[in-house]
Amino acid sequence: MSDVRILLTTIAEDRAAELATRLVEERLAACVNICGPMTSTYRWKGCLERERECQLIIKTTAARVVELERRLPELHSYELPEFVVLRPEAVSRAYAAWVDESTGGQAPRSDERRV
Repeated sequence: MSDVRILLTTIAEDRAAELATRLVEERLAACVNICGPMTSTYRWKGCLERERECQLIIKTTAARVVELERRLPELHSYELPEFVVLRPEAVSRAYAAWVDESTGGQAPRSDERRV
């Protein structure tokens, strides 16, 4: 079993690229996919809301999840950002090594490096 984690969050469409870049620059994420735009419908403080957002799929390690949970609200424009962590059932050894190295862990062997 790998220590790769997938973190989900949504953000306003015009802020998605900025947040993705910061997470990778700070080595909190190896990769961030920006999906969307999409329309989200939800209840917030008793009111029904509808907003254009993007879903961010953040690839990181178990060791970085606590730091991401602390840092995400500082970087995010929402008062309460979505923070959902998924544990993949299977991850290739080479991909897991790349995620680990990209987030500040040990560098993979050159024959295992693959993005």
